[in-house]
Amino acid sequence: MTKQCITVIRGDGIGPDIIDSALQILDKVGCDFEYDFADAGLVALENHGELLPQETLDLIAKNKVTLKGPLTTPVGEGFTSINVSLRKKFQLYANLRPVLSFKGTKARYENIDIVTVRENTEGMYSGLGQVVSEDGNEAKATSIVTRAGAERILTYAYEMAIRDGRKKVTAVHKANILKSTSGLFLKVAREVAQRYPQIESSEMIVDNCCMQLVMNPHQFDVIVTTNLFGDILSDLCAGLVGGLGMAPGANIGTDCAIFEAVHGSAPDIAGKNLANPTSVILASIQMLEYLAMGEQAEKIRYALKQVIESGDRTTRDLGGEHGTSDFTQAMLERL
Repeated sequence: MTKQCITVIRGDGIGPDIIDSALQILDKVGCDFEYDFADAGLVALENHGELLPQETLDLIAKNKVTLKGPLTTPVGEGFTSINVSLRKKFQLYANLRPVLSFKGTKARYENIDIVTVRENTEGMYSGLGQVVSEDGNEAKATSIVTRAGAERILTYAYEMAIRDGRKKVTAVHKANILKSTSGLFLKVAREVAQRYPQIESSEMIVDNCCMQLVMNPHQFDVIVTTNLFGDILSDLCAGLVGGLGMAPGANIGTDCAIFEAVHGSAPDIAGKNLANPTSVILASIQMLEYLAMGEQAEKIRYALKQVIESGDRTTRDLGGEHGTSDFTQAMLERL
């Protein structure tokens, strides 16, 4: 039997520290992966003269499963977001952002378990029609929602709900104002909901959804929405459980997937052994579940809960005084 080969992009800033932590944990739990390391982001710009080298794209395509750290796209210099480029290049249409409460975090809520399923390739992030007038006084951007794109992401959300034993799907929109784009998404949401009578379906306007998440987050189970709203709502959900350091992300296509820490590269603490590796550890758990390695995924999740709950060698953002390597060691000892 051939070994599963994973493309690993260590990324920028704290990326190498937290990715190495995740790889040690994957090895310790007996995953027996082979790793192909690839460059992207500022590291790639230095080494190859481009943010996303062809060699990296080839490795992502070859192995079909990638674990990646945070990448830095230089701001305002005409560079396209690397993450957006990857999602479009490999048609990673579903962005899964789960948030789960861990006792021991400085979170405002307990018992949160919400997954945001975000359309990843269309909407305001399609990148089309972005123009600024010559005199600099008017800017335009085009939002595109297709029936096929909406149906694909909505179907994914319901199928995932059934697979994971979830009870409710909330479609989030702004159809009262954006009658064309959000209107089409809502229309398709209602059609798809009828195909899944075993799942409770609801719909909510995005601004109300933000308020409801803050007032009573326990009413939510699966949230499915368009690209821009999903970006905002998934970060809001991360805030319910302690911040972006506690939130992973999976980008899923028909035959390719990229799993990532969703926080930034934090260059101010890069190389200082201070970063909390939880986000990318949770992303590696998502990767294991995608690869039908549920047993290993559950072992890592259980160890992570124990470390955070007991406060054993936790990082500063979790109320501890330790660094990445100590946190990793506390995980390894429990595995």
